Amino acid sequence: MYCVEFKESHFGIITDNSEKERLIKLFTWENKNISVEVITYGATIRSIKIPDKNGVIADIVIGFNNIEGYQNPLNRYFGATIGRVANRIKNGKINIDNAPFSLFINHEAHHLHGGLKGFDKVVWEHYVDGKKLILSYHSADLEEGYPGDLVVHTIFELTNTNQFLVEFKATTTKPTVVNLTNHSYFNLAGHNKGPAELYKHVVSINADRITDVDGKLLPVADTVFDLRIPKILGDIIKKVPNSDGFDHNFCITKGPEQGNTFVARLYHPDSGRVLEVYSNQPGVQFYTSNYFPENPNTYTGDKKGLKILTGKDGNYYKHGALCFETQNWPDAPNHKNFPKSILFPGETYYHYVAYKFSVNN
Repeated sequence: MYCVEFKESHFGIITDNSEKERLIKLFTWENKNISVEVITYGATIRSIKIPDKNGVIADIVIGFNNIEGYQNPLNRYFGATIGRVANRIKNGKINIDNAPFSLFINHEAHHLHGGLKGFDKVVWEHYVDGKKLILSYHSADLEEGYPGDLVVHTIFELTNTNQFLVEFKATTTKPTVVNLTNHSYFNLAGHNKGPAELYKHVVSINADRITDVDGKLLPVADTVFDLRIPKILGDIIKKVPNSDGFDHNFCITKGPEQGNTFVARLYHPDSGRVLEVYSNQPGVQFYTSNYFPENPNTYTGDKKGLKILTGKDGNYYKHGALCFETQNWPDAPNHKNFPKSILFPGETYYHYVAYKFSVNN
């Protein structure tokens, strides 16, 4: 018996570049254990509410209460669909069929998460098929520097087995680069519980290698990056070399013909909440919100200029949540030994990710 309820409502109104008002829709799924919300701005997961081992319900993804929050420059891609290419393209340069293309530079000297106005900052068209939500966007030829008209569909569905499924599909009119992801931040204690609770989480990732910023493949054995055996995050997060936490691509261990496979597991012992991630992608960017504002109540450095990032029911601070961004490896078009990143006319890009929720009593 399919026991998921699904409904549609309004979330807000924005004015686009043509001064035209656009209505932002909010869609909600509920089964007997979980409720999930998605908005059409950025094809964004806004809320996931699940009970703990005592039946107490909490929202476990960070976000905002209104559309103005999602337009805040401090928004770090909260819950959004990222594209045309997630992660970094070094120096914003790609070469396709011996033709060079320059992408918009928006992160130091590099192109990050689709550029100035990536897929996270546009209003997606919506279509409902039963209890599936299909959001669509047409990315025009040379938008942010990418060749080809790209038509993208992001498909969301909650199952009665407590899995939230996301599928990405894309087709193009010219050879182009595609690497989509969802950028949800999780804290299984509750979205606003902060770093003290995040540090209690036990994390594991099915990867025996990572990539460094220059594209080298590095084994995780005997390093802080070896998460094949579960580790308490607070025991390792401050041991990451040359970084304030994790912000690294982990190369998922899978056979050559293996499709969907286990990616990562997150467990919060106090609440008993568990998240497992499965995907067909070769990598996952594990990020621990290192660039969120410092908490002025605990920060011991110079507090001048500290910014406040206010989300749902409170402020968000550094190390307050984490991401598992399933995707291709960063800067893939510039590394011949990396998984294929070029999409050709006649092909369909396909990316599957499942977020499976449970409670350990």
